Amino acid sequence: MAQWPISPELSDIKITSFAPTAVSVTQSLNRQVRSRGVQRWRLAGSYPPLLRDDAAVVYAFMMTLQGRFGTCTFIPDGVGSTRGTASGTANVNGSGHNTGGTTIACDGFSGTLKAGDFIKFNGHDKVYMLTADATTSMEIQPPLLNDVADDEVIIYNDVPFTVALMSDTSELSLDVILYGIDVSFVEAV
Repeated sequence: MAQWPISPELSDIKITSFAPTAVSVTQSLNRQVRSRGVQRWRLAGSYPPLLRDDAAVVYAFMMTLQGRFGTCTFIPDGVGSTRGTASGTANVNGSGHNTGGTTIACDGFSGTLKAGDFIKFNGHDKVYMLTADATTSMEIQPPLLNDVADDEVIIYNDVPFTVALMSDTSELSLDVILYGIDVSFVEAV
């Protein structure tokens, strides 16, 4: 799978968690809530004003995705790696980490991963967020989308999001010499 161009860099990135929930209020003002049990990340960003050569690299790549049809990997600059002191290869420790679980035993690395860090299990497309600092056990959200196996590698640096564009329309704006590009992605799992 192709990777979104790392140069030029986006000047800003917005990451949104989308977890659809059905909410209704009865006549007696009781609140009824039902989760659909799913979650996706949405990522959006803007490039600073670009010269034609830089804009062409990004826009040409957008065209290869054919709107919402294609997917690519995108590593958000600044948040794609841990803020903690972790080093080494993190692995799932033990079996029994099944779909729907939110606690993952881990080993193989030293240091700490921080709450708010993104992680991904090798061979899976879904990205998760740590909800507490982690050393030997990880608390994650959303719940596991698929089972994870013993010794499966946990990616915590340069975490690649598998994404698709949110629109079938790609736009390049021109202001005499400089070009502007805004992008919006949705996690494609």
